Formats: sequence, C-alpha cells, structure tokens
Amino acid sequence: MSEERTTSDPARRRPSAQHVEWHWATPQAQLILGSGDLGAIFRFYRSVHGLNQTQLGQRLGYDKTYISAVEVGKRSLEDIGSRRRICDQLRLPPHVLGITDPADSDHRAMLQFGESTVRLAEIARQSGHASAAVAELWPLAARLEARAEDGHTERDALRLLAHARVGLGVALGNVLPEERLSTAAHWTAKSLPIARHFDDPRFVSYVLRMHGNELRKAGLRGAAVERLRHATAIAPDLETRAAALPLLARAAGALGSPRMFDKVTRECTALLDSVEHTSLFNPFALHEIRLRGLVATGRTAAAVRLAENPPEPPLTVAPQWRVIELVTASHVRLLGGDDKGAVESLDVAIQEAARQRLPHQLQRIVRTAGKRLPDIRHSATHALEQLRADIAA
Repeated sequence: MSEERTTSDPARRRPSAQHVEWHWATPQAQLILGSGDLGAIFRFYRSVHGLNQTQLGQRLGYDKTYISAVEVGKRSLEDIGSRRRICDQLRLPPHVLGITDPADSDHRAMLQFGESTVRLAEIARQSGHASAAVAELWPLAARLEARAEDGHTERDALRLLAHARVGLGVALGNVLPEERLSTAAHWTAKSLPIARHFDDPRFVSYVLRMHGNELRKAGLRGAAVERLRHATAIAPDLETRAAALPLLARAAGALGSPRMFDKVTRECTALLDSVEHTSLFNPFALHEIRLRGLVATGRTAAAVRLAENPPEPPLTVAPQWRVIELVTASHVRLLGGDDKGAVESLDVAIQEAARQRLPHQLQRIVRTAGKRLPDIRHSATHALEQLRADIAA
C-alpha cells in the first residue's frame, strides 16, 4: 500500500477531543458511525472540519486519489493496522471500524454499567451518603474523560460523561466546605458544553439547574439565577419546570430579589397539586426555601410567622434536607426570640451534619449561633474541624 501513501510526511496534528467530540455525538454522525462505512465517515469528517480530499489525505498519510476512491466505494481498507491508525487520527472508537481490543471491550462494558453507577450514586447522595457517591463517580468520570481524549466520543459515552460530571459536582457540593464549593460548580459546568449539543431540552434543563444550584452555593448568585432562569425557560414539561423552580426561588432569595422570589414561589405553590412530589419539590422543602428567602429579602416578621406552622417532612425528603431545614428554622427562631427552640434544633442539626459529613451545613450552624449561642458554636466548630481533617487526609 506504499504507493497510496504520500511521498512527503507533513506534520499532522490530531484534532483535540474538545474540537471534534460534539460532531461525532450528533444524530447524523451516529447513523454514519453505525454503518461502518469508511467513505461516509471520510465525507462527514471533511465536511465538519472544512477539509478537501487532499488535506484529509495528508492528515491520514494517503494521496487524494485514494481518499476519493474510498469515498465513492471503489476501494476498501481491510488492513487492521491502517484502520486502527485512522481511528487514532480521527478520534474514532476503534469498534466503529471493526477493531476490538481489551481496552475497547472494557470501554463498552463501562458504558453498559455506567448509568447504573450514576443512578446508585444519586441514591446514595439522597440517602445522606454523599461521600460514597463521590467515591463511585470520581473514577467513572476520570475514565470517561480519558477515553474521550482517546477518541471515544460516541453519543452514549458523552451523555454518560455529562451525567457523571453533574453527579460528581452535586455530591461534592454536599461534602466540601464553603471555601471549596467552586470545585463542585466547576464539575457541573463541565457538563454544559456536552448537554448543549444534544437535542434534548429536558437534559439541558437538568444540567443547567444542577449547575445553577452549585453556583449559588459557591456565592455566584447572579450567574446562578441566570442558569436557573434558563433551565425553567426551556423546560419541556411541568415536571421538568417544577424541578428547577425551587432552586430558582432559593437563588432569587439569595440574590435579594423579593419580586422574583415571590413570583417563583407562587408558581411553585400553584404546581404542588399538579406535579408529582419529589425530594425537592414538596411542601416541606418549599417551606424551608420560603423561610430562608423571606429572611434574605428583609421580611423577618413574615418568616417568624411562617415558621410557627411547619409541614411534616414527607418520606421522600432527603436526610440532608432535614439538616438544611433545621438550620434555617433555628435561624428564624432566633430572630423571633426563641433561643431555647433554636438550641434544641441546632443540637440535632450538628449531630446529623457530622454523621452525614456535611461541612457546609456545619458552617451555616456556626454563623447562625454567632456570639449568641457560644456552646452551639463551639460544638459545630469542633465537628467541622474533624470533617476538615478527614477531607485533608
């Protein structure tokens, strides 16, 4: 096959995964890759990258006439080594051209079981075991990213990578202290470029709302509101919109926007009887969001009145939400002069935050206690220091 190679050996750069992965993830590309038609793959690649046959030939080490013959079906490429080299240069998963090896088999097995890993990690996080979720998702995300760099950018792999990144970011948002929460937002942000290349508004809305919530926790309130408003705007159905609205309400309150906060909480209330309740979208979670938002927007008296009649926590509420609610309700009780009730609630919150390894909530307790409740502040600070030591180790 030497006569088919170019006589010169120009410097050929492999395009980066960041540049090509989205093109291989499109529905059109998936059809082409599924056919295994090398000519169609060549034509698609040239179209995406604006190359002519001569330029593609230079990249692959063939002359123009050979590329042309392959594209019109007059020549085929049966040599395994050549096919493997083409996959390497074009960043294609080898099995697309009929090449199998242990690494490729492992990759496909990872895709097969990866979704289960993401689901189980989410169950662990919702059950108060965010550290276990991180332990499951970190290696999965790392392996998927490494494989993407090696050319495994097929649609299923990229979608799984986006889910793994989001899940990891959200789990980190539970277990990291406030000064490191930007790391959680960083991981959720890494899913946005992938999500935007899928024609799936529900998926994009999901990534936007998860990223927006981590931005809020990291203190980037304006950016959080922007992402969460976008998530609600593109939601294709009431369930998806209802999933984003409580997070938007919380971000609007944190931003200090009473008008937006009131508008969003009214919509949440209107949807409570129309949408199935979840761990976030339920009267108990919305009660906590209202309490915190009212205080943040300068309406303490209204928050104190609302705190007098809390709803019962549903079975679907996540354990960390119970801690969040205890801290918020205690803050409101202190504002209303009920120090005894606040101490009782914060004692429980410290124990649960330490057990679930929630440093951010312990930091909230320290701030809530302030100088007014020195014993509570001391207990929360001690528990926080222990968690910091564990994280550092």
